[in-house]
Amino acid sequence: MPITLETATPDSLDEIVEEVALWQQPGAPVQVHPGDFGWNWCDGAETLAAAVRAWRRDGQIVAAGMVDDDSGLIRMAIAPSVDTDEGFSTQLLADLSDPAQGVLPADAGFVEARAGTAFRELLHRSGWVADEPWTPLSRDLSTTVEDCGLTIEYVDAQNVRDRILEDRIAVHRAAFPNAKLTLERWQTMAAGAPYRRGRCLVGYDTAGNAVAAATVWSAGEGRPGLIEPLGAHRDYRGRGHGRAITVAAASALQELGSSSATVCTPSSNVGGVAAYVSAGFEEQPAVTDFRRKN
Repeated sequence: MPITLETATPDSLDEIVEEVALWQQPGAPVQVHPGDFGWNWCDGAETLAAAVRAWRRDGQIVAAGMVDDDSGLIRMAIAPSVDTDEGFSTQLLADLSDPAQGVLPADAGFVEARAGTAFRELLHRSGWVADEPWTPLSRDLSTTVEDCGLTIEYVDAQNVRDRILEDRIAVHRAAFPNAKLTLERWQTMAAGAPYRRGRCLVGYDTAGNAVAAATVWSAGEGRPGLIEPLGAHRDYRGRGHGRAITVAAASALQELGSSSATVCTPSSNVGGVAAYVSAGFEEQPAVTDFRRKN
């Protein structure tokens, strides 16, 4: 069956997101999640669609990727149905290797592919080399999540409270240098399909200060959920608030029906990995992106 490559449109994003949600499976590698698309929806549906590629076989989406033009990176999600499919993997690599296809540039190329057994093996055999290592972490949600110790408020697509939303944006901007989140960008994100199963959390200390925040994304009942992003306010660090909001995020995903809470962080972020482990997450073996040799 022929395999076709297409650039997404605003109208096709919902279909792509729903397919990617179906590919999230308990115990499977942490790959691109609906929440990754959801967070990038801040830029607007048209901008996001221009960065998304989808591969179809007989009309069915079997892979999707999100391109970062600045870094020459594509972040891939691959359907379990083509996990060991050599023919599909060959076509996928050919598309990524041909600049005329408009996916990766001729002078650079990075692929994040944490699923797709045949595709990963083909990248190795074709001379793509390991790049930066990342550490996936996961917390099973089959048992009750403990109290995090903070007062937690949330906003989702149906429950938008102005003060909480303002605090969520303020904490994010205080947690991440050069953060671009604004009220308008949050509203654009919240209007996207993934946020129908998403939620933003704000943690408050005993004095009522907004000290940490996170956004969580469900992929549907019984599937792994994602935390993206999560941070503590720079003025309140060193007090355990990062761990606390991580526990709260896991609890929120449990309420949304997720089987587990997942994150993936650069392995060089030793402190971040340790913080997740302290919040009950299990560290998985490190994985690497692939870099095309020049």
